[in-house]
Amino acid sequence: MFDCIVGGGQLIDGTGASPRRADIGINDGRIAVIGDLSGEQAGTFIDATGLVVAPGVIDIHTHYDAQLFWDGYATPSPLHGVTTVIGGNCGFSLAPLAPENAEYLTRMLARVEGMPLETLESAVPWNWSTFADYLGALEGNVGVNAGFMVGHTALRRHVMGKDSHREATAAEVEQMAELLHESIEAGGLGFSSSVSVTHNDADGHPVPSRFASREEFMRLCEVTGQHEGTQLEIVPSPGLFDDETIDLFASMSATANRPLNWNLLGINSRIRPEVENKLGASDAAAARGGRVVALTIPMLPSLRVNFVSGFVLDSLPGWAPLFELPLEERLAKLADPEYRRQLESSAATTDSGGLRLLQKWDRLVILQTFDPANDGLIGRSIGEIAAERGHSNAFDALIEIVCTDSLRTVFATVATGDDDDSWKLRRQIWDDPRALIGGSDSGAHLDMIDTFSMASYVLGPLARDRQLMPLETAVKFLTGAPADLYGVVDRGRVVEGAWADLMVFDPATIGPEPVHMVHDLPADAPRLYAAARGVEHVLVNGVEIVRHGELTGARPGHVLRSGRDTRTVTAR
Repeated sequence: MFDCIVGGGQLIDGTGASPRRADIGINDGRIAVIGDLSGEQAGTFIDATGLVVAPGVIDIHTHYDAQLFWDGYATPSPLHGVTTVIGGNCGFSLAPLAPENAEYLTRMLARVEGMPLETLESAVPWNWSTFADYLGALEGNVGVNAGFMVGHTALRRHVMGKDSHREATAAEVEQMAELLHESIEAGGLGFSSSVSVTHNDADGHPVPSRFASREEFMRLCEVTGQHEGTQLEIVPSPGLFDDETIDLFASMSATANRPLNWNLLGINSRIRPEVENKLGASDAAAARGGRVVALTIPMLPSLRVNFVSGFVLDSLPGWAPLFELPLEERLAKLADPEYRRQLESSAATTDSGGLRLLQKWDRLVILQTFDPANDGLIGRSIGEIAAERGHSNAFDALIEIVCTDSLRTVFATVATGDDDDSWKLRRQIWDDPRALIGGSDSGAHLDMIDTFSMASYVLGPLARDRQLMPLETAVKFLTGAPADLYGVVDRGRVVEGAWADLMVFDPATIGPEPVHMVHDLPADAPRLYAAARGVEHVLVNGVEIVRHGELTGARPGHVLRSGRDTRTVTAR
């Protein structure tokens, strides 16, 4: 007698092996038997006839740290087959937390990770202190498995308080080291940080991790390497990697003797030199006994941005000071034609492929407007609008629209790289050990990105429709490969004895539903959202959390802890 049998399906086990017919018997949350279970009895039977049974997806770069307090399922990720999420990335964990720092972290997350401030203020308790307290607050309340990195900004703010926007003293670094020890011993999965110029706090200042010295980085990496089952994660600035960045990544990994993954490698045949430059960081690390892995999103890049948050826009050369100003002062500056010329001119000097898309002003598309004077502009390009309104300069046309909307206009770049050479390059890099499909950023930039649908997109539009890879390879990229990088124990593969984290899907129909805006966050705040087609069942630790595209209400998820739920993966 089994607790559950998933029967009649084609098993794709996450190893890359070919599909095979198999039933799966589950007891006590784990896979007890794989084989022919005809005639066996079970408390629950899931009919997978005509469907694929695969491991649940492991998403190693999310920002669900706050959302799990009001949404223990981390939606919409499980609707796309995700059963395990890793948060605390980019240096932005929510613990350790001193009470006086709650307001700073709340406002910072709203700015740098695009989470509505009113939601964070109303739905997150902010009542923990230690990392152990934070994990304990989530235990028993999550529908998916969730693990968390220990964030550099949280460490610095906890130790240095309002002085965290400077280089730390040796004594302060040691305090951070002790706090990191304590946090990892409580279950933190490792150390995360950011040196990206796109990461600025609510006051427009660089986040605290950007003030860290090289010595501080090395000390915290040394601590990380002294614990079992830990990892390193960091976010670099856009554009080409300079020697300092390459050296930092290599030294961090070699010091900790742990893999370091970074987010995010955009892949496009037109920026092949930039891609090669960034993958070269992995070669430099390997030569020094380290291992550096680039996370790469398989979806075509498109940025949704606005002049209120300023995220990404503030990384254009010379633009950061604008977003340090209050909104009324920003409006006044943008009304000055001479200042606009300065912005336009400085933006043109960017060396980042992704940022270059932003300053092709005529190609940007309007997604959302607010003032009646801008009615009818949604879905149209700035170039088209400029011609209609008699503007000879597309940038001026954009700023006119933005100022009319009191800076709230949402506009986007048009996705590029939908050509055979770019898809060929992506497919080549996905097989490269220096890169891994990942970096969804799910839970962040809620009005900006839709990469939460990464899993169903890979399995449907890419593997099935574009035939870029066999389905078993696609499944491995999403399950076994991230489990191997993070040393996740007994997850990511369907084998006897493993936890029964499973997705059951129709290979003929799986894919994302259309993206749309919903107002389902606390305080009635909006977010981009899309469910999936063809994901029939999702099980976490043997319990069904998704049935025919709907959540069941069960919350069987585990809070993952380093050394218990992860094993050590070394860099060398």
